[in-house]
Amino acid sequence: MDIEAEVKEMKQMLVDISKKMDDLLDESMTVGLMKLSEEAISDLYEGEPDLYSIEDLKVRFR
Repeated sequence: MDIEAEVKEMKQMLVDISKKMDDLLDESMTVGLMKLSEEAISDLYEGEPDLYSIEDLKVRFR
């Protein structure tokens, strides 16, 4: 391989790594936002009565 081909290959590798890092960051941010919203909404539903009780179940699994 000549130097130009190696440089092109390295540039493509950097682009691929950058895309993978962006994907990981997006996934990490999504998980973080999901956890945050779950914690925030749990306070909203904490004082609400349950819609169904154990007695309402037709089938019970052990």
